[in-house]
Amino acid sequence: MRIAKRTDYGVRALLYLAEHSGEGPVQSADIASHQEIPEAYLEQLLGTLRKAGIIRSTRGPQGGHVLAVAPDQVTLADVLLALEGPPSPMDCVGDIEECQRAASCALREVWRDVGRASQQVLESTTIGELARRQRGRTSAAMYHI
Repeated sequence: MRIAKRTDYGVRALLYLAEHSGEGPVQSADIASHQEIPEAYLEQLLGTLRKAGIIRSTRGPQGGHVLAVAPDQVTLADVLLALEGPPSPMDCVGDIEECQRAASCALREVWRDVGRASQQVLESTTIGELARRQRGRTSAAMYHI
């Protein structure tokens, strides 16, 4: 399964929002600069995430973006679905009519199993969990003199 750059950027933006959860709205420019995401592209992603109900946005000088639900309630599967649509390692897995050999193809079963395993990992991994992992890595990388 290949994850598109748009999903990578979207997850990174959501991680940043999770890390700043409870601090009020976060401006797009802050997310873009800290996560190294082109701001114009980030705006498109945030619009998609807003339509999916994953974030809320407020306009104005004190505006910005916040998670619409608790970080532990947003899974990677939710984000992938919002940004890329239903995942499938091969077209024939999602739509049996895509392949004329589907009924007799052992490889299709393998791709189906790969898709199920990937989906299980995506559904069991939350933005909150990833934010906790990220905090652990950030604090471990800090050096004090």
